[in-house]
Amino acid sequence: MSELLDVRVASVRQLTPLVREFTFEAVSGELPGFSAGSHVQVHMPGTGRPLCNAYSLLSDPQQRQHYRIAVRLQEQSRGGSRFMHEQVKEGDVLRLSPPANLFAPHSRAGHHLMIAGGIGITPFMAYIAALEQRGGSMELHYAYRSGLTDTYLEELAARLGAALHPYDGRAGQRLDIRQVLSDQPLGTHVYICGPDSLISDVCQTADALGWPAERIHWEAFAAPEPGEPFVAELADGRTLAVPGDYSLLEALEQAGVPVPNLCRGGVCGQCMTSYSAGEVDHRDLYLSDSERADHLMPCVSRGKGGCTVKLAL
Repeated sequence: MSELLDVRVASVRQLTPLVREFTFEAVSGELPGFSAGSHVQVHMPGTGRPLCNAYSLLSDPQQRQHYRIAVRLQEQSRGGSRFMHEQVKEGDVLRLSPPANLFAPHSRAGHHLMIAGGIGITPFMAYIAALEQRGGSMELHYAYRSGLTDTYLEELAARLGAALHPYDGRAGQRLDIRQVLSDQPLGTHVYICGPDSLISDVCQTADALGWPAERIHWEAFAAPEPGEPFVAELADGRTLAVPGDYSLLEALEQAGVPVPNLCRGGVCGQCMTSYSAGEVDHRDLYLSDSERADHLMPCVSRGKGGCTVKLAL
C-alpha cells in the first residue's frame, strides 16, 4: 500500500441523526489530487483491531485544499462507523490511504444516469461537480428516508433542478427502476451506489432490458459480514486464528502480513490470494467460479466450519 497521509479533522458536521460529515486538511504539505469517484481508506486507531474503512470523497475534485467524506452510523457497526461518529472530533489527526478510483464516470458516455440509495449519494456529489464543469449530460435518481438519510437533498435540488428525481421512502415514494432504465437515450451509462439490494435490482433489471455490461457501473463499501472462526495457515507454516468478527484480511494485517488492497469490500481484486486447501465461503463480487477453485478475496471471504485454509502468503 502507498504511504499513508496524515490529515487533521478541520470540521465535523452532523447532517442527519445518522450521517456525519468530516472535512480533512493536510497536516503538512498538500493533499494529493483526486478524480470524481475516488475514495480513501480511513485508518482508525485505538479500536483494538486493525479497523480501516473506505469512504467516497464527496468534495469537488477541483478544490484540493481539503477532502470531505460522510459516514452513516450503521446499526450493526463492527466499530468503524461508531468510531467515526463517537470518537472523532475537530483537531484530531488521522491517517488516510491516498485516493484511489474504482468508480470513475465513463469519459465517452453521452449521458450519465446516477442512481443513489441513502449514503450512496456521496460519490455522486463529486460526479456532479466534475460533470458541471465539463457540461456533461446527467440525471440523478435519489432514494432516501427523509430526516435520516436525505443527505445534501436541498443542495442537489438547487444544483440539478429537473435533473433530480427524489424518492422519499418514508412517504411511500418508490423508485421504478425498470421505468428509469427503459427511458434512456443511446450512449447512456448507469452508475449505482447504495445498498446491495439496490445494486442487485438495477443490475438485474438492466441485464433483462439488454443493457451492455460495459455501460453498468456500481460501487459498494460494505463491511465484511461476521462468520464462523477458522484457521489460516501461511506458506511459512505459521497459523492464524481468525475470530468470527474479524475478516481474514484484518487477521493478516494484525499479524504483520502485508496484503495489497483498495476497496476492502470484495470488488476491486487487489487482495486476491491463492489458496491450496480448505473450504472457502466466497463472498466477493470479483472472482469467476473457476478462479474461486484456488483464489479467494481475504477482505470478505473466509473459511467454513472452522476449517484450515492454506494460503500462498
